[in-house]
Amino acid sequence: MPKITTIKEHLNEEELLNRYRQAENPAERSHWQIIWLLASKQRVNQVAQVTGYTPGWIRELARRYNSLGPQGLKDRGQTIAGAKPLLDQNLQTELELVLQQPPPDGGLWSGPKVAEWIGAKLARKVHRQRGWEWLGRMDYTLQQPRPHHASSSAEAVEEFKKTPKSNRNITQRAPQSGI
Repeated sequence: MPKITTIKEHLNEEELLNRYRQAENPAERSHWQIIWLLASKQRVNQVAQVTGYTPGWIRELARRYNSLGPQGLKDRGQTIAGAKPLLDQNLQTELELVLQQPPPDGGLWSGPKVAEWIGAKLARKVHRQRGWEWLGRMDYTLQQPRPHHASSSAEAVEEFKKTPKSNRNITQRAPQSGI
């Protein structure tokens, strides 16, 4: 049978239970629950079954709590810096100005075209998905005119737009029989 993980008595069991019940941050709440269960002499595998966390993570939390005390259970997810954005502020501004003009090959701006522009600026290959992401971040959407019927003339379309719906000669379907 696995041994019980020792938890230093920075706080007693009742204080650990109170911290668990009063925690507002969901991650910290789980951390307090894990330490409280371990302090209650439950084994790591039992705690893993109850909480859904892996035994390795539970042991890591126990080590952090034993070495740092209650401060070791803070949610560290909020302090991780994350990756640096692909475009700095200057390039974002430049891209915004470029997107207001038609692309070099004509047509409309698309993800692959924006990715190609970014790749040229950064002197490296940029996946076309990054182009779509930057278009979305800058609130650009693909705008295409609605298709027109091939046999309609411009005059007929304008006449149709001017005619009130109540006066249009629209053929209705014949009612289906209930057979």
